[in-house]
Amino acid sequence: MRKKIVAANWKMNLSLDEGKILVENILNGLPLLNENRQVIIAPSFPYLTSVTSMLEEYEHIYTASQNVAAETSGAYTGEVAAFMLKSAGTHYAIIGHSERRQFFKEEDTTLAKKIDLSLANNLQIIFCCGEPLEIRDSNIQNDYVANQIAAAIFHLSEEQLKNVIIAYEPIWAIGTGRTASAAQAQEMHAHIRKTIAEKYGAAAAQATTLLYGGSCNDKNASELFACADVDGGLIGGASLKAETFLPIVNAMMEA
Repeated sequence: MRKKIVAANWKMNLSLDEGKILVENILNGLPLLNENRQVIIAPSFPYLTSVTSMLEEYEHIYTASQNVAAETSGAYTGEVAAFMLKSAGTHYAIIGHSERRQFFKEEDTTLAKKIDLSLANNLQIIFCCGEPLEIRDSNIQNDYVANQIAAAIFHLSEEQLKNVIIAYEPIWAIGTGRTASAAQAQEMHAHIRKTIAEKYGAAAAQATTLLYGGSCNDKNASELFACADVDGGLIGGASLKAETFLPIVNAMMEA
């Protein structure tokens, strides 16, 4: 059975005190998680050790970094290396988020390096992929997303793939006034799973957790998570308040 996961991406939001209060509120309302139903929290870099410490006594809830350096170590001011994240108790690294691709011009070769360094330091991966509006309107989104996955992941072994979660972000439906339906989410998730199966086989594809990252919230989570190939969500804005995040977690538990 593949894991169902809800991951909170705080992005560049919240003070440390606000983040601690949010974590406390989440923990106070958290359902009983298990090996196949998990939660991940990705705070800003300065808060990682504090949040990790708050989660230590709880099972099946982990921290993730929102980014990781593409270099091992050295004179890279402002960067945070994979070994540093691991030494601070971080479990996951988010790699390839659409905002990193768009605003920081991260390319496939860079993302592949980040994945390799993270895996070498025993960090698990949340790899993001997804198409912008012009690609969706041109109806070439399937090839576009498959190419993103192939470029960043297909050099990995099947054993390494077990440490990779894939999060699909329909960039065209984020902040554009257009909405991705549950059917559209399922269609792309099924395509992603088919893409993995063509490279690694059906068993590996069926074992890979696929998250939806397109404005998933407390209103639409149940419908999205009912889709056969949607295994949870990478949550942005709705993860900044316990009262909107916890219903998403509950929807994942019930899926």
